[in-house]
Parts: sequence; C-alpha cells; structure tokens
Amino acid sequence: MQERLDYVKLAPRRILDAGCGPVRRAPHKRYPQAEMLALDFSVGMLVAGRKRFFEKRKFVCADLARLPLAAGAVDLVWSNMALHWVREPLAALREFARVLAPEGLLTFSTLGPDTLKELRAAAGSARVHAFADMHDLGDMLVAAGFSAPVMDMEMLTLTYAAGTSLVDDLRASGQRNARADRARGLASRRLRALASPPRASFEVVYGHAWKGAPRSETGEKTVRVFKRVP
Repeated sequence: MQERLDYVKLAPRRILDAGCGPVRRAPHKRYPQAEMLALDFSVGMLVAGRKRFFEKRKFVCADLARLPLAAGAVDLVWSNMALHWVREPLAALREFARVLAPEGLLTFSTLGPDTLKELRAAAGSARVHAFADMHDLGDMLVAAGFSAPVMDMEMLTLTYAAGTSLVDDLRASGQRNARADRARGLASRRLRALASPPRASFEVVYGHAWKGAPRSETGEKTVRVFKRVP
C-alpha cells in the first residue's frame, strides 16, 4: 500500500486510518504534517495504539459502516486489512466516499475468496470467512460513487509444520472466526486432516479510487466557448 502511494500526487491535511487495529506508523511516516484519525471497532486496539504512539493522532472507536465524521472531513482514507471484517463492504465504502473531500483518495487492502482455501476444505466452510471477490469490490467502488478504481491482487502461501501451528498463528494475528453462523464445537479432527506439511493461502486484494468532484443538482456542466476573431 505504501508503494502504491508513490504513483499519486497527494498532500492530505487529514487522514483516516479506517480499521487501524493496533495502530502502525504508516501512513503517518509519509505524511508527517497530516492530522491522523485512528479508527477501530475495538477499544483494546485503540488503547494499545495510544500507548505506543505520541504523534499528532486522534483515536476514534466506531463501526466502519457508521463513521462519526462529517462529510468531506478527510483527504485520504487508508484501510489496511479491515474490510473483510465488515458484514456489508458496500456500506463501509459508501461511508468512505461520504467522509472524503472532493478529489480525495481511498486506498485499501483486504482478503480475497481464495484466502485459507486449504483450511476451508479441511475444517468446513462455516469455520472460515467468505471473502469478497476483487471484481465485486471494484463494482462496489463504482456503486459507492468512486471514480477510476484500480484493483490488484497477489497470492501468498505459507507452509507450516502442523495444522495446529497454522491455527495458533491465525489466533496470534487476531484472525478469529466472526461469522454469525460459525460452528461452536471443536474441529481438532478435521484440522489433523490437513495435508502434512499444511499450507495456507492468502489472496491479498489491493484497491484505490478517487472521490469525484461534486456535480450540480441538474447534472449539467457549464463549458465556456470562445469565438475566434479573425
């Protein structure tokens, strides 16, 4: 995500780190003069971030689909690995568009449908999230009012010594099963059925799009025409 900002011209005055998690220095390191809003649904994450950072940063506890911010309040929305936790990604994208100033930028990363496909096959689909497809996210950006969306993805594969190591790693990184229909029982036998050594795939989806300039209520655009005098 940091590398993708190398290709855009932007001098944001206020940045929203949407779904900040434990709070990291990016993108404050790139835009040190900007005011940072660190927003997350977890109070614990925000408290941990407050203890670690002393920059000009404000902490907000809120839902991505219901941002307590005024329209046009920020110039850059940065959302790293947060959208896949949202029940309706389109609702969050619409909120991002609302709080962005005209010609502001949204940049995000999330997980695609091939993420943890090995675990899904072994433990059952109800134990793993159903992640949104990259093309569907692109359509949602357009539906939310963004222009010139750019989507990209990469596949990362990790190999573990045992299936339990994979599960421990997921838990340590905060990747829990938050599905409402998730199974409540243990799945130890199914996890033992993972291939040895087990593999875990992560489809990382990247996207960025611009908030378009406001249109007139009539939808008309004024164009000045000058007559050339001979």
